[in-house]
Amino acid sequence: MNTGMGAASGGQEPSFNRSLLTRRALLRAAGGGVVCVLGGTARARAEAAEEVTLGLTPVFLTNDLELLSTLRDYLTTALGQPVKPVLRRTYEEITTLLVSGQLDAAWICGYPYVAFRDQLGLVAAPVWRGKPLYQSYIIARADDPAGSIEELRGRVHAFSDPNSNSGYLVTTALLAKAGKRPERFFSRVFFTYAHRNVVRAVASGLAESGSVDGYVWEVMSKTEPELTRRTRVIRKSEWLGFPPVAAPVEAISAPRTKALQDAFTRMHDTPKGGKVLSLLRLDGFRRVPPSLYDPIAAKAKLVQRFG
Repeated sequence: MNTGMGAASGGQEPSFNRSLLTRRALLRAAGGGVVCVLGGTARARAEAAEEVTLGLTPVFLTNDLELLSTLRDYLTTALGQPVKPVLRRTYEEITTLLVSGQLDAAWICGYPYVAFRDQLGLVAAPVWRGKPLYQSYIIARADDPAGSIEELRGRVHAFSDPNSNSGYLVTTALLAKAGKRPERFFSRVFFTYAHRNVVRAVASGLAESGSVDGYVWEVMSKTEPELTRRTRVIRKSEWLGFPPVAAPVEAISAPRTKALQDAFTRMHDTPKGGKVLSLLRLDGFRRVPPSLYDPIAAKAKLVQRFG
């Protein structure tokens, strides 16, 4: 995943909370390119029918080449077909490719999933610390005395991605419940387009607070403790459905998708799969019901109603 720091001025309202929640808006966000390339993509997919395409977003901790190579090798062996990881910098890009049928499956976020639940089916969800759940954290610098989000009013805040549940929606819904918008509550907001970069931004003082995936922060506390100890968690959300692997709903029962589902849910049974899980610090993957993501859908509706 791209580790460059992106930014959006606090003077402009993030486009996600009113645009992602409609299919047309997301497809329009691709600049019409989806429609233009569908024919060519269909032909290319037909020519490479044996290749399985798996979209990956910044849900990954880093662009670790060992992790990507190990995941590809495991899935290729498990499926008996070549697997092509497709990486993009933003959730929007991967979600656009997925809902337009240009990917066989993708590891996305719970927010895009609930926004396109009528077009996407669940393949599997990661299991972390025994459950397919995680939390959103609001962090501040370690020496910051703030003890609540209210004490962050008027500060500079870093979000991960405008299409991220833990890195945007949870905090935005929390503020919406109190009748507030992030761009007015904080003095400035910007997007880093990676959870790791939210931690970096807060640790370095580029931001005074940030919204981050709790799983990512906890793993970084083991792998990069010198970075996370310069930050402090001041709020943890309720437990929410972990970012899932999803596929187009019309293909969810197809043999290829079923094989991919089996590969994920049996990952813990093989040495190669175990290595992938070790690199990700996950227990495994399991099948989960769509209702697991209902709390995220409720937050999305709250933000949408607030407008």
